[in-house]
Amino acid sequence: MSSPAPEFPPARVLVVDDERSLATLVGTYLTQAGFAPSLVHSGPEAVAAAREQAPDVVVLDLGLPGLDGVEVCRQVRTFSDCYILMLTARTHETDKLIGLSVGADDYITKPFSPRELVARVQAVLRRPRPARPGTASTSAFTDKDTVSVVGALRIDHESREVTLDGAPVALTRTEFDILAVLSERPNLAWSRRQLIDEVWDAAWVGDEHIVDVHIAHLRRKFGDDSTDPRFITTVRGVGYRMGRG
Repeated sequence: MSSPAPEFPPARVLVVDDERSLATLVGTYLTQAGFAPSLVHSGPEAVAAAREQAPDVVVLDLGLPGLDGVEVCRQVRTFSDCYILMLTARTHETDKLIGLSVGADDYITKPFSPRELVARVQAVLRRPRPARPGTASTSAFTDKDTVSVVGALRIDHESREVTLDGAPVALTRTEFDILAVLSERPNLAWSRRQLIDEVWDAAWVGDEHIVDVHIAHLRRKFGDDSTDPRFITTVRGVGYRMGRG
């Protein structure tokens, strides 16, 4: 008789918004969806809670007292690779790009439906995660292809570790997920929409240039020149593929 599957605690979601009624409403929806939310209402509280609670996802408002969402995101990224979903009441493209530039994984513009936000949280948590100690791997890779090597770049899909010339490269979860998709089929040119479907969710709606921002982060961390890339090549009129152009 097989043993029952291990039960894991609900994913922890830190909700950071100075609109207390909105934060409470979001927390209620997250609880009903089976998550374990906690609520804070200022920038300094957010950094402290992220450090203490080690959340799986942070839902982070851009406009906060004490520290704004951009600075909170910047500080959290120094010690956590949790998914960060940025909330903003601003519709200007620059505000979204600033949040992404400091390490946010995704954004949603106010006003939004709490159900939409819960769906976004569910989508990021459906992404592949490293196997927990003592559990069987659910990776689609076999033992012989759990590692991709592109020149001096080594991508371990099981441990979600990346090294360049033997030195570790710190990536956010979204950056790793994009890299993993590209490296699984290195000769395939992926469009922005295909990468969004694979990494975010097929139901994701927003500016597809979010992919370009994360690709730029990867290139910067690899010391790559977009005009002569070693690892991620722009395929004009299509999107991106792995490998030198």
